[in-house]
Amino acid sequence: MPSEHPTVEPPQEIDVLWLTAGLSCDGDTIALTGATQPSIEELVLGSIPWVPKIRLHNPVLSFENGDEFVQRFHSAAAGRLDPFILVVEGSIPNENNKPEGYWATFGTDQKTLQPILTTEWIDRLAPRAWAVVAAGTCAAYGGIHAMEGNPTGCMGLPEYLGWQWKSKAGIPIVCIPGCPVQPDNMTHTLLELLYHFAGRAPMIALDDELRPKALFGQTVHEGCDRGGYYEQAQFAEEYGSRECIVKLGCWGPVVQCNVGQRGWMGGLGGCPNVGGICIGCTMPGFPDKFMPFMDQPPGSLLSSNAVMTYGRAIHALRRFTQASLNRTPGWRTNCKTGG
Repeated sequence: MPSEHPTVEPPQEIDVLWLTAGLSCDGDTIALTGATQPSIEELVLGSIPWVPKIRLHNPVLSFENGDEFVQRFHSAAAGRLDPFILVVEGSIPNENNKPEGYWATFGTDQKTLQPILTTEWIDRLAPRAWAVVAAGTCAAYGGIHAMEGNPTGCMGLPEYLGWQWKSKAGIPIVCIPGCPVQPDNMTHTLLELLYHFAGRAPMIALDDELRPKALFGQTVHEGCDRGGYYEQAQFAEEYGSRECIVKLGCWGPVVQCNVGQRGWMGGLGGCPNVGGICIGCTMPGFPDKFMPFMDQPPGSLLSSNAVMTYGRAIHALRRFTQASLNRTPGWRTNCKTGG
């Protein structure tokens, strides 16, 4: 007799082509190996229910190398590998700002035997991709390599493809900034995309800078474990202090990032949590608008001075209340002495 319950089709597989041939240090790839919620191993092994198994093609993490590795990219560019997610790591150079030569390449053209420009790979692959992800601030907004005076004229993926660009599935570029990207932010976003691919979740909500709102909707300060010290006007004067570090150069009050809440790996670490100032690496204006890094941000001068009077008064009142609460109530008498 036929089963009363329909057969559930196993989740599909999907390739993830990770292009690191932009101007990059491969830091986002290395950070990926530290992810735990979920881990990259869980995504590759397909161990999460209802999530399609991924076949990850990353030049640092793959077994294949040389022509064997690049062949996957050739197949995708020719339309023989579908579906796939394109992940771009590293800023995109301007190959038109010089009379000769090139800034970045990946692999060799099988007919001409000449290097293939990174920009040419993006032109070939992006229109065929189910989704395109910019991993790290360099790919998202240009990052360190795009700072003023750089000779490459490099930029982020949204500037190269266009801020309104969408994949063949109608998905905007998904930017996951960070220098490098926070590991769980990367795998978390891939997981959400995979759920969407499987038809089990809506598309990720993105902000105007194409960042996932759920991850970048709050400032570092709003999730910082030093926030209570700021409110009480307790500011560190030197590194190593446990107090608020805004006067040491921290841009946490205005930078959108969740590292204070999420930590760096396994819920631990993260810039302000371990005493490191926030230098704004998840923001499109990084690094130019945040330098010099070790100086107190101009805006924090007004806010920190304004909180001084209130914060010190509140702190004093709280200490008074705390002293009272650290004493047992008077009616709890010693049962032996009656006193």
